[in-house]
Amino acid sequence: MAKDHHQPYSFTKKLLPWTLYTILPIAIFRCYFYPLQFPHSSTDELSLNTPIIITSSSSSSPSSFTSSSLSKEGEIRADEPPCDYTNGNWVHDKIGPLYNGTTCGTIKEGQNCITHGRPDFDYLYWRWKPKQCKLPRFDPNTFLELLSNKHVAFVGDSMARNQLESLLCILATVSAHNLVYRNGEDNKFRKWNFASHNINISVYWSPFLVDGVEKSSTGPNYNKLYLDRIDEKWGADLDRIDMIVLSVGHWFLHPAVYFDGDSVLGCHACDGLNHTEIGFYDVLRKALKTTLKTITERRGSSDNVLDVIVTTFSPAHFEGEWDKAGACSKTKPFKEGEKVLEGMDAEMRNLEVEEVDLAKENAKQFKGMRLEALDVTKLSLMRPDGHPGPYMHPNPFADGIKERVQNDCVHWCLPGPVDTWNQILLEIIKRWEGQSRKGE
Repeated sequence: MAKDHHQPYSFTKKLLPWTLYTILPIAIFRCYFYPLQFPHSSTDELSLNTPIIITSSSSSSPSSFTSSSLSKEGEIRADEPPCDYTNGNWVHDKIGPLYNGTTCGTIKEGQNCITHGRPDFDYLYWRWKPKQCKLPRFDPNTFLELLSNKHVAFVGDSMARNQLESLLCILATVSAHNLVYRNGEDNKFRKWNFASHNINISVYWSPFLVDGVEKSSTGPNYNKLYLDRIDEKWGADLDRIDMIVLSVGHWFLHPAVYFDGDSVLGCHACDGLNHTEIGFYDVLRKALKTTLKTITERRGSSDNVLDVIVTTFSPAHFEGEWDKAGACSKTKPFKEGEKVLEGMDAEMRNLEVEEVDLAKENAKQFKGMRLEALDVTKLSLMRPDGHPGPYMHPNPFADGIKERVQNDCVHWCLPGPVDTWNQILLEIIKRWEGQSRKGE
């Protein structure tokens, strides 16, 4: 009987260490990516359906943003209602783009769809129409005047470069620019100067924002990400930047091992490695958190205001195999209700918007920081027709349709839908300028 009496205790004694060894690593992992925070208001929680509102002003009185040097398109009216630029649809537009593939010399070859022989042109004649307000046509003179004597930096992966080149092409319609710096393979680090307004616009290749080692043909077939520190290739220049546009996402889908200092946290798609598979959503969140926290710490108390924009995830539109002729062959936008933002695209967008929202709360104590999410995920999702597809290469069907042809269904033709991203970017800048002049 004595043996039976102590049996439950003996079992519990054996089970307890096993339970601790099993649960403790999971708990440590969760605490790293989701540190304990004080309760915050419900307004900090953003869902897919929560709009990003760009307001012209909180006052009902006329706006003080009435500089006579600005064009009519550059003015901000204080009596305009808040605008949700994410809620809208693509409508046909007879006017077309501000530039074309032959008038702009900074378009990357792979995105120059017109000169590469794309036969259809209808994809050029659409504009994004928000349901509750008007999105003005991009006025390059307004942008140049508002950013005079400033340094604007695009930091991230090739989507950041795509957006940068769109902006350069638009601005080049009214002002000449000179390439004043370039470095790195494929010109991954470049800077242009617009002498007319003394504006520098640069691009920094940093596909993770945090420090990382990219996979290579001569090394490991996976990336290494150090989530506790930013990439100093752009971080070292923070003191010389007035506006920073961050854009990442697609490189987080690749195989990778994640570090905190010298400690391995886990990995993604790392078959053959003795590491825990943790996916990439929490990793992207942590990378953004580290990035925005570091920017705030370094620049928040500065006398010079730093504007921070995070461009949200831009969906790809592959249909079937990437090397088939019809991988992304649509020639018109999706109609309203035809395509739903869901799955990975929605998750990537949501976590980016949430991290920007949290960073905005943390930066409220500083006067030297302004942050905003440039929420382009939905409007980009609706444009399967805007990618180079096989026209990433010149005249891919000159000798007939091949069995295999490389397609780009990730980046955007220039001109193309990506130009709309910069339209909304300018509206954010105008709103900030209006608030600044009113002393808000």
